[in-house]
Amino acid sequence: MASLCGRGSDQNREAGDRPPKPRSHLLPRVRSVAGQVFLLQLVIMVLFATAAGVALVVQERNAGTQEARQLTFGVSQAFANAPGTLAAMKSDDPTALMQARAEKARADSGVDYVVAFDPNGFRWTHPDPGLIGKHIFAQRMGAAADRPFTQTFEGSLGLSVDSTVPVRDTDGTAIVGFVSAGVTVDSVNEVVRGQLPNLLGFAGGALGVAAGGTALVSWRLRRQTRGLDPSEMTRMYEHHDAVLHAVREGVLIIAGDGRLLLANDEARRLLELPPDAEQRRVTELGLESGTVGLLESGRTVTDEVHRVGDRLLAVNMRPVDPGGGPAGSVATLRDTTELRSLAGRAEVARERLWLLYEAGVRIGTTLDVTRTAQELAEVAVPRFADAATVDLLHPVLRGEETPGPGSGSGMRRTAVHGVEGVTSLWPVGELVAPAPVAPVVMAAERGRAVLEPDPAVSGGWSAAQDPEHVGRLLAHGFHSVITVPLQARGVLLGRASFWRSQNAPFEEDDLVFAEELAARAAVTIDNARRYTREHTLAESLQRSLLPRSLPDHSAVETAHRYLPARDGVGGDWFDVIPLPGARVALVVGDVVGHGLHAAATMGQLRAAVHTFSALDLSPDELLGHLDELVTRIDSEANAGGDDNGVTGATCLYGIYDPVSGKCSLARSGHPEPALVHPDGTVEYLRIPGSPPLGLGSGLPFETAELTLPEGSRLVLYTDGLIEDRARSTDDGPEALRGALAHPGRTAEETCRDVFEALLPARPSDDVALLVARTHLLDPSQVVDWDVPGDPAAVAGVRAAVARRLESWGLEELAFATELMISELVTNAIRYGTDPIRLRLLHDRESLICEVADGSSTSPHLRRATTTDEGGRGLFLVAQFAQRWGTRYMARGKVIWTEQSLHGPVSDADGAAADSLLDQWDDSGW
Repeated sequence: MASLCGRGSDQNREAGDRPPKPRSHLLPRVRSVAGQVFLLQLVIMVLFATAAGVALVVQERNAGTQEARQLTFGVSQAFANAPGTLAAMKSDDPTALMQARAEKARADSGVDYVVAFDPNGFRWTHPDPGLIGKHIFAQRMGAAADRPFTQTFEGSLGLSVDSTVPVRDTDGTAIVGFVSAGVTVDSVNEVVRGQLPNLLGFAGGALGVAAGGTALVSWRLRRQTRGLDPSEMTRMYEHHDAVLHAVREGVLIIAGDGRLLLANDEARRLLELPPDAEQRRVTELGLESGTVGLLESGRTVTDEVHRVGDRLLAVNMRPVDPGGGPAGSVATLRDTTELRSLAGRAEVARERLWLLYEAGVRIGTTLDVTRTAQELAEVAVPRFADAATVDLLHPVLRGEETPGPGSGSGMRRTAVHGVEGVTSLWPVGELVAPAPVAPVVMAAERGRAVLEPDPAVSGGWSAAQDPEHVGRLLAHGFHSVITVPLQARGVLLGRASFWRSQNAPFEEDDLVFAEELAARAAVTIDNARRYTREHTLAESLQRSLLPRSLPDHSAVETAHRYLPARDGVGGDWFDVIPLPGARVALVVGDVVGHGLHAAATMGQLRAAVHTFSALDLSPDELLGHLDELVTRIDSEANAGGDDNGVTGATCLYGIYDPVSGKCSLARSGHPEPALVHPDGTVEYLRIPGSPPLGLGSGLPFETAELTLPEGSRLVLYTDGLIEDRARSTDDGPEALRGALAHPGRTAEETCRDVFEALLPARPSDDVALLVARTHLLDPSQVVDWDVPGDPAAVAGVRAAVARRLESWGLEELAFATELMISELVTNAIRYGTDPIRLRLLHDRESLICEVADGSSTSPHLRRATTTDEGGRGLFLVAQFAQRWGTRYMARGKVIWTEQSLHGPVSDADGAAADSLLDQWDDSGW
């Protein structure tokens, strides 16, 4: 039973959780009293009419049924005993003999049917010929089969009163057949239907009289209750008690002529109304004139505060016009005396919370220490203070670590903001060194904010300030100050001071807010300091890795620009590398990312480019080696679980030869360089592109070779110059083209033009720019000879070289040059293959000798023993040449030497060579 009860309660609970289904009403819901009375009368009249009709029907039906029983019995008895009935039933075809007689008897007697059937129940006659020969079911249920009987049953013609009489043979014992006569109930009801109109007419008349009376009563009730039904009237009185007397809010109802119609208990208490105040005019109640004027005006007000005695009442008033009747108004009164002070404190707290939120948004928009300090001062003024100053320690301004907690001395005024004239009171940049008894020092030592409610009478504050300065502060009206230390991670960064001159003096409650504001700003300042330190370190590292100055080369006139991004230095770099044969290598690269890692990676790649350039590799070979290096760096970083691999790097490398004017260029993921012709025409060089370095694509790099006119400018740059959020992809190259399209400009002027035209105020990416203006060596400065493969030809070559040096005015270099050429040409004849060529280049700074042959075998400097007949030639070359080396070509090699035209001339008497050989002692071998 318990389980059933529990289950039932659960079902009820579930059913209660579902929203109730809308009820279906057969009759419309009636709310008014008159309507309910009318509905009751209608129901009563309908019940009376129905009862009368039912009684009439029952009475008439009983009488008609009795009459039908007598009629049907008489008809069936007469037909059964009629002459010829017995003979017809015993004949071979009873239907043919009796059907017509039965129908005639039915028509004459007024019954509905006369049916004759055999003892087995099969019909001989019937009004419906289709039923003749059919069996009669349940004809004799409840009656004897050998004597007449009358019953009411459901027959083929409907509900009927039937009388059945047996027909006996002449001997009186055997039953030959039966005769049945019946009348349907519908025939009996026809009598009743004739009397129903009279009954319904009587009921309708009575109902009309009731409706009229009800309408009259309804009209009178509506006028008296103003259309309210009983439930609404009950609810109105309940609201009257709840609203007017139970709530803690005064309610007044005032007529249009100024009479007080109703006042609840709270209104009487708040206004101290007399007991007979109702029905009196509000001017007679002893209220304040302002309150009386408001109550008489009838205007709409919301929370208008009025003083009534020692209370502050918030008044709300609305006009009322009930159904076109006399105008009036309803006023509500609420005591706000205690809430006023609470609301003031809540408003201050809300304003402080909003100011803290605004400080979180406005302070720290940049990672600049000075700007962050200024933002703190701007947030505090004027909503918290009338003036604010921020002083920071010197290491913080430089982005360095502070020494730790201290007295706060050695600070510099970093930010000032406030009323007019405060910048003259506290000059920005001024060194601040307060006395040990100053409140600012006490705040730093305690690590808490210090309040000076009246600096004019504060001995410690006055003693810590210059008297003249104190006088100026008091002249500006400053009357209170809060000093808060700026601390982050337990380290003092500086202090903030908040001053008031126009607002109310600071209170103890303001210290908590000042500390919270300073704490948020201190974290942001510390973040800016740490960023400044990292930025300074990265910039110093990058500056140290970038070339401090470009070499002065006779092949090109160069100029460069580099600008780090606003978010920190990156991995852009450029370089100009002198190569043998008066050639020069121009390189620009870019490492993806910013910060120390990008700068360090850039330094690795730049050093690698210098190393590979020393091997005198072609541009495509150099980029191939550089790509392998980047891939290896990434692999090592990934193997060690380090995420600081090279995430992407691009490079453009070119070699320019001033003798032929040819330039070989190759690039890896880098923008195409621009070439400015002497007439100012600008074109972007179509250099085959390759993926960025380190992607492991395995594709070979391609070199493009072209001839540059003398005086043309080759412009190499990184993508930060042409790609900017404010410009589309195509706008950058077109803007660069416009900045370069000026003939007769030097490399330095070209750099200036480009930066002025394209550089944004705060670039989002590093920008590196390298401009090289090309020169060609005069043909008179270049001479070459074809050397036969015969050692006897060396003497003739030396003589030709001596004559050329004499024509160039370089006689002082003749001995050393002849010695080196003799050695190099002899080695080429002896160990090399044809063709052998000798070339002299008279550069602006040096004399270059080049001996080329078809062999790829490179000579090596080695130490010859005392008994060796050879092996000392390259020692002599190394002694007399400033530099020397070997570079390989597509076929063969070139051994070159370089002698400075402005350095000391080598001793021509051979003493230097002997001293060199004496340094190699063979005793250890």
